[in-house]
Amino acid sequence: MFTKLLIPLDGSKNAAKVVPLARIMATTLMLPIELVEVIDIGAVASRLTVETARNLDSMIGEGDRVSRAHLNEIAAQLSGNKVTCSVERGTPADVIIEKAALDPGTLIAMATHGRSGVNRWLLGSVAEKVLRGSRNPLFLIRANEEDARDFTATIKSIMVPLDGSALAESVLPTVVEVAQALDLEVVLCRAYEIDQSAYYGQDEFVPNYKEMLGQLKENAENYLSKSAESLERAGLHKVAWIALAGSGAEQIADYSRQHSDAMVIMCTHGRSGVSRWVLGSVTEKVVRHSSDPVLVLHAA
Repeated sequence: MFTKLLIPLDGSKNAAKVVPLARIMATTLMLPIELVEVIDIGAVASRLTVETARNLDSMIGEGDRVSRAHLNEIAAQLSGNKVTCSVERGTPADVIIEKAALDPGTLIAMATHGRSGVNRWLLGSVAEKVLRGSRNPLFLIRANEEDARDFTATIKSIMVPLDGSALAESVLPTVVEVAQALDLEVVLCRAYEIDQSAYYGQDEFVPNYKEMLGQLKENAENYLSKSAESLERAGLHKVAWIALAGSGAEQIADYSRQHSDAMVIMCTHGRSGVSRWVLGSVTEKVVRHSSDPVLVLHAA
């Protein structure tokens, strides 16, 4: 499944909010951890004037010292885990993607928003670039500056959005392994709604929208019931399911806000069409708006 946990940090408290939950994954799955900070030399240089440009080397050196001190501080909080630290130079998203790509089993764990500054980078844009550019699995939490909550290290269940496609279902083997390792309940969900094209029929024909919606709900429930039975045969003992009326991303995000201490596991691509939604765009929306951590797996 996973071979290592890579945690990118930027020195901010928000970026470090991923650490408690990432520690659960590393400890339970027995994964070594690599902490990394990236000094974006280009970003630093762009803020210098002609007069201060001569100080670039000393600023980078100071940034390196501060980064190493911060990583050592975080590493001390991870006692009991095998932890290594590294400070790199380059464009943050590129460095993260390249380091993770050395091992396809590396799980990247990061917050989706940090702080900007001399030795810090905006994790919102970095996380989005990594989400789109990396082929490695990602464990993402949304941590905003205005969010004053303390992120507690608790995961009680796994929410799995499905759309009926084989690509979306490709996450299920990983779901089984994670659920068994962490002893978590699995909740399968499928969103259903009438396709917009159904509202633009011929004037002389008015569809029975209530009947159509009822059929979509029944199809979703039958599909989820069979999927739950499949997971139970695979060895899971705590499996539930729910059909959600509405658009995929909105329903997933709303459900996660109502059920704290859950983790969403989903794929980045599905299929489009009647009663299906494109998981690529849905995944990005869920990452932005879900209050729960999201484990994103890339479809082959």
